[in-house]
Amino acid sequence: MIPPAVMDNHTDNNYNYGAYFAPYRSDEPVEMLGAGLTGVDLEAIPEHWFAYAAPPASAHTALALVYVFFTAAALIGNGLVIFIFSTTKSLRTPSNLLVLQLAVLDFFMMLKAPIFIYNSIKRGFATGVIGCQIFAFMGSCSGIGAGLTNACIAYDRHSTITRPLDGRLSRGKVLLMMVCVWLYTAPWAILPLLHIWGRYVPEGFLTSCTFDYLTDTFDYKLFVACMFVCVYVFPMLAIMYFYSGIVKQVFAHEAALREQAKKMNVDSLRSNQAAGAESAEIRIAKAALTVCFLYVASWTPYGVMSLIGAFGDKTLLTPGVTMIPALACKGVACIDPWVYAISHPKYRQELQRRMPWLQIDEPDDNVSNATNNTANSAATA
Repeated sequence: MIPPAVMDNHTDNNYNYGAYFAPYRSDEPVEMLGAGLTGVDLEAIPEHWFAYAAPPASAHTALALVYVFFTAAALIGNGLVIFIFSTTKSLRTPSNLLVLQLAVLDFFMMLKAPIFIYNSIKRGFATGVIGCQIFAFMGSCSGIGAGLTNACIAYDRHSTITRPLDGRLSRGKVLLMMVCVWLYTAPWAILPLLHIWGRYVPEGFLTSCTFDYLTDTFDYKLFVACMFVCVYVFPMLAIMYFYSGIVKQVFAHEAALREQAKKMNVDSLRSNQAAGAESAEIRIAKAALTVCFLYVASWTPYGVMSLIGAFGDKTLLTPGVTMIPALACKGVACIDPWVYAISHPKYRQELQRRMPWLQIDEPDDNVSNATNNTANSAATA
């Protein structure tokens, strides 16, 4: 049975299609979102979506194809990161454990994509409430965990670069941080699943699910506000603080080197070996900075959208518009591993050894060290 809101819109011929890929023709019959659903499936959908017409098949097909591409890229990229980092002894450093956890979370995020793809093929809420709960729960665990892990990576880079002698984190401290990430993530993912505080509901085209940011009650609005502050604002502020500290330290260090070189009437105080080591360190920091920037850029639309749904003008949130933030946060799960593949020197070296057909041109530390040792021996002789 279609809710009254749907029937009223149907009678008045006042359809709000939102942002769709193809317009409807005036002589085509219009099917509203939620039509044909009954029982618990119908109750799970916020009333906001009943005012909109169902999207055309082309919109579902396009989104399904995008998700197929995202899934393949994320699973291959993050799978390579997990495989290389977990099987290469030289890469199993405390800092890289955080990189490995980020890859696992991104991999986990895209494991739920088949639910979305199946819903898109069926053009609606095909997997029902159970599929919705699984989809949203996996998304909450992976999304919140990734944000906190990015904050931990930023802290690790900040500690290493600003305190090079004693700033490297021990394995025990990193493992404790990883456990804290999961302990912090668990309540925000489990409470909506058990309907203790908040709930998971379909959104947009009713093919994806997230926490309820549309229901006009105090409890739901408070949940949205707390989620926004605790799982978006806090990690973002930490990331901004730590990386601003890194930039400040690097600029101060470079200025001090230039000033000292000027006093000694030399061009630079760096030896070739020290310059190469610092270059590798800075490259890793740039990779982590890029990943953290991608996190901020991808989750900001979702955060803003949830605030609009809870406290702003809900008419701005059409089905098509609300699918855009969902694509943005899925896209970062595909990009993260490729950023590390491009910018992490030792990861590129290991890929070069194991998969030479990738044609990765990364100087091998072992070859470079052997060449330097040979040259030094010859010079000594």
